[in-house]
Amino acid sequence: MLVLLSGCATTHTHNAPQYLPVSTVQPVAQTIQASSAAVLGHTVKQGETLWGISKTYGVDLDALVKANSISDGRTIEKGQVLIIPGAAKTKKTFNYAPANRDKFTWPVKGSVLSQFGTKIDNGINKGIDIRAAEGTGVKASRGGKVVYCDSHMKGFGKTVIVDHFDNFQTVYSYNSDILVKVGDMVRQNDIIAKVGSSGRAKEPALHFEIRKDGQSQNPVYYLSK
Repeated sequence: MLVLLSGCATTHTHNAPQYLPVSTVQPVAQTIQASSAAVLGHTVKQGETLWGISKTYGVDLDALVKANSISDGRTIEKGQVLIIPGAAKTKKTFNYAPANRDKFTWPVKGSVLSQFGTKIDNGINKGIDIRAAEGTGVKASRGGKVVYCDSHMKGFGKTVIVDHFDNFQTVYSYNSDILVKVGDMVRQNDIIAKVGSSGRAKEPALHFEIRKDGQSQNPVYYLSK
């Protein structure tokens, strides 16, 4: 159980990431036979994400997005059939057991104020900003270890970063309060902060990022509706 703190116990660490911007039920695949080659298609199940589907087939997420001309990961729906790039070469059918621990969940529920890649102040948004009521509990999107927290991150205000031990990290900013400290182990959906309007936020919201190997990812490809 986490011990709630009135703030971040450690505001700077030697391991603080340098890349912060200044700025499901898992699937069962099916093989669709064409006249000259096998084309692998996947029927989307309830709660699935593009990231989860890409992991199932061992394909690059960006390649999956491009092959299906997807501009917003939230638009995939139950029953939709996705093309799996590279399937004509592998001609395999995959089964993937449930692995909820691998899923990213929404840290708060609310409307998206600013999408990934949109202009924000003098830079580009490297995450998404989610509107939520002041004081709403911010949940860890996945389990992991708190590796960074800062109460005065320029532009981001009170910020928490959780490392997930598989080259992924999640970032939570604009908070009014931080409820964890560096070194804490958190479980998925543990409350780690409270929504606020610190940093550049113009209203109560959460700035949320997903990073892989230090590179910004579009969170909507990892989150189900």
